[in-house]
Amino acid sequence: MRLYAVVAAGGFRRHATYRIATAAGVFTNTVFGFVLTYTYMALWDERPRLGGYDMGQALTFVWLGQALLATCAMMGGGFEDELVERIRTGDVAIDLYRPVDLQLWWMAGDLGRAAYQLLARGIAPMVLGALAFPLALPVSPGIWLAFLVSVMLGVVVSFALRYLVALSAFWLMDGAGAAQIAFLAGLFFSGMLLPLTLFPGALGEVARMLPWSALLQVPADVFLGKHTGWGLVRAFAFQGGWAVALLTVGQLVQSVATRRVVVQGG
Repeated sequence: MRLYAVVAAGGFRRHATYRIATAAGVFTNTVFGFVLTYTYMALWDERPRLGGYDMGQALTFVWLGQALLATCAMMGGGFEDELVERIRTGDVAIDLYRPVDLQLWWMAGDLGRAAYQLLARGIAPMVLGALAFPLALPVSPGIWLAFLVSVMLGVVVSFALRYLVALSAFWLMDGAGAAQIAFLAGLFFSGMLLPLTLFPGALGEVARMLPWSALLQVPADVFLGKHTGWGLVRAFAFQGGWAVALLTVGQLVQSVATRRVVVQGG
C-alpha cells in the first residue's frame, strides 16, 4: 500500500507542475459557470422547482458541476492517453511484468490527480460562484464530509470507466473512438448538461441508474441534502457498487489482455 501511496503523491505533484494550465482551467470553469448560471436562472424563473430544485439549489448544482468537471474527469483526461499509447507501442508489456497490479498503479496516480484538481480547480470556481450568487451551501459539517466521501467514490467510478476505455486499445487500432463515446456519455449521463432529475420518463430512470450519475448527480444531491439517513447509505452503496463492479470487470479484461501479451510475446 505504501507503494501506491507514493504513486498517488506523484500523481498529485505531476499535475501541480502545470500551473498555467490550472489557472486557465479555473478561468474556463468560472466563465462557463457564469454562462450556465444565467441560463439556469432564466429557466428556473419560468419553471420554479424544476426537477425538485429551488433556484438556490439549481445554481449550486451548476457550480458543483464546474468544481467536479476536472476532478471526476467527466470530459476525460488523466491517464487514458498515456496508457493507450503504451498499449499501442507495446510498452505495456513491461508494465504487466512488474510486481505490481496494473489497475491499482494507474488508479493510485489518478487519485492523486483528482485530489489536485479538486483543490486547484474545484475550490476557486465554487468560492467565486458563492460570492456572486445565492448558493445553497450546507451548514452541517456532516454533509460536507458525506459530500467528500461521495466525490471520492465518484472519482473511483470515473477511473474504472476510463480504465476500461483505455484497455479497449488492446483490441482496437487505438482508443480514440471509445474515448469519444465515453466523453459524450460522461457529459450527458453525469448531469453535467442538466440535472438527471429533469430527464423525462424512462430516460430519466435509466440515466440515474447508469454509472456516470455517480460522477456528479449523486455527489450534488448529497451536497444539497437530498440524501439523508438510509437514503445517504443507499447513495454510497450505489456508487460503491458501480465502483466494485467496474473495477472487477477491469481486472478481468486486464487478465485477458495479459494472457494475450504473454502468448504473443512467447
